Amino acid sequence: MKSIVLSAFLISLTATAMASPVCTAPKEQWQPEATFKKDLEAQGYKIKTFKVTKGQCYEIYGTDKAGKKVEIYFDPVSGKPLQQK
Repeated sequence: MKSIVLSAFLISLTATAMASPVCTAPKEQWQPEATFKKDLEAQGYKIKTFKVTKGQCYEIYGTDKAGKKVEIYFDPVSGKPLQQK
């Protein structure tokens, strides 16, 4: 029984650690999507997919300037990366 409870707890921790970030700033403060994408492209990113997550953050799928595949969550106000997978 203890091993089942421990396994469930560890699965819960893993799921929490893998959850996407949450951004709480009001949309009026967000950078416009077009401006944000243009700034990322100027940094060398090639954006395949751009979206707003359920947690209200910007997220991109694409490649960095070295051509490496990336999935990155960004704060829509500051533009700072929050999490990269």
